[in-house]
Amino acid sequence: MSVSLPAGYTLRQGSTLQRALLLKFLQITYAEIAPGGDQAHLAETVDQYFSNETPLWWMHQVVSEELVGLPSLSASQAKTTAIGCLWLGTAIAQSTGDRHTHVFLLYVAPAHRRRGLGSALMQHAEAWAKQRGDRQISLQVFTANQPALNLYRSLGYETESLWMVKELRRE
Repeated sequence: MSVSLPAGYTLRQGSTLQRALLLKFLQITYAEIAPGGDQAHLAETVDQYFSNETPLWWMHQVVSEELVGLPSLSASQAKTTAIGCLWLGTAIAQSTGDRHTHVFLLYVAPAHRRRGLGSALMQHAEAWAKQRGDRQISLQVFTANQPALNLYRSLGYETESLWMVKELRRE
């Protein structure tokens, strides 16, 4: 599963030992979407859904001496910083009963957006889904997240259903 990445970036598979880092990225994501919102549920989400069956990949920016104009380093000497992630899982299409890939989290740090990294992560998700025999990918995106909506639409994603919510008052 090779995905073309912009120069200076790598994609590495994560492990289930990286729960704390995944939680941190979830918290950053939801802080952007709903500043000041309660995030206590995110740890429970990771505990409930993160496993060997829900793979995680980290997008890293390679920071080497070559990139800052000094003599190049070997790959083993290059330093990297996680600037994005992709967390996938499995869902069942309610209309057909077919198993398919579901995107739990796609995140790219703001300073690294609009460089093709989100598209590259989604291409990786599609390759992974095809490799395991899935015929579709699903994801949830907030209607107020226009940049994400634009990205997904540009990649061919379409609205299949609407998730409707009604707030209930406590009496």
